[in-house]
Amino acid sequence: MASLPLPLPLAEAPDDVRPVLQGESPLHVAHGLAERFAQTAAERDARGGTPKAERDALRASGLLALSIPTVHGGLGANWRTTLDVVRVLACADSSLAHVFGFHHLMLATVRLFGSPEQWHALFEQTSRHRWFWGNALNPLDERTLAHPRGGWLEFSGQKSFCSGALDSEMLIVSARHAETRAFLVAAIPTQRSGISIAQDWNNFGQRQTDSGSLTFEQVRVEHHELLSDPGPFSSPFAGLRPLIAQLILTNIYLGIGEAAFDDARHYTLSEARPWPASNVARTGEDPYILSQYGEFWLGLEAARALADKAAVGLDHAWSRGTRLTATERGALALAIASAKIAAAQTGLDICTRMFDVAGARATHGELRLDRHWRNLRTHTLHDPLAYKIREIGEWALNRTYPTPSFYS
Repeated sequence: MASLPLPLPLAEAPDDVRPVLQGESPLHVAHGLAERFAQTAAERDARGGTPKAERDALRASGLLALSIPTVHGGLGANWRTTLDVVRVLACADSSLAHVFGFHHLMLATVRLFGSPEQWHALFEQTSRHRWFWGNALNPLDERTLAHPRGGWLEFSGQKSFCSGALDSEMLIVSARHAETRAFLVAAIPTQRSGISIAQDWNNFGQRQTDSGSLTFEQVRVEHHELLSDPGPFSSPFAGLRPLIAQLILTNIYLGIGEAAFDDARHYTLSEARPWPASNVARTGEDPYILSQYGEFWLGLEAARALADKAAVGLDHAWSRGTRLTATERGALALAIASAKIAAAQTGLDICTRMFDVAGARATHGELRLDRHWRNLRTHTLHDPLAYKIREIGEWALNRTYPTPSFYS
């Protein structure tokens, strides 16, 4: 890939948003929120359910308007800054980073699939009302059908893995047209009649993402709510949507890996005792433990470099707009896939081996340090890494770019 420009500086926030941030940079605000969220992360992991107070803190922070252009009342941040905020939040609480990152993915979906009239209005309302967006798109779950009803469509069926749908104001939803089988995407209010969101998310990881199921019962969707101009995969630029999703996941994985590293280091230095055969006075002098930390650090540094390079590439592609070529999109897909694989493999390695260096006391149940592995293992099953590696192999050997889909 050709060298890419540095990311653009963060645009100045408009007057109606600046007081919310109180003159602080988005990353400074994110670090403050992360410090707060980290204090209750273990307790909330045990409890599960909706992190209502924490989601409201994100609303109040102004960061839900982070990626929205200033002309529409947002903060005008580029993707590099937005993804850095996702990573900071993930280091404290990967569930909150998940719903926050997917909120910005839903906004990107409106921008990439919708008309200027649609995203202008929805961006402005999101900024003004501090809306939280949830996900009910899930292209692999085709149980929802859209039935034509004269001048509107009736959505009926179910969707699974609806992250952040609970406690949201707006949803991105999808359905198959009952007659043409066309894939339809729409932006609709969460509280619309006929939408039921079940509180049935009880997985062992990402326990506060509310990624459970949603039911549509004769939900009325107007034609002007469909994101069909230009619509999904209508151009290489519209095809950035899955790449943004993949890079959000990458930064969540990286944040989890960094959190596991930090927790392991704390317990190695403060709680772990040297093994008698090591003949050292303190655990931090054990050569085997030092070697493992060296491996951890190298893995994180490589994943960080790849993730940051991919974020710069995304900003470059975003700035190209409809001029983006299929080749440019393909090169970005490979850069993001490389970063995602590195972040996932390194993170899983650290989350598994952290107890080898932190010692037996780190397994105390109330600490719930196993949540790092549980969160990462749950999230890395989003789409199989083996297929990502195969995509890179196709490029490395045959110079074939990944075929655009909702997962590549």
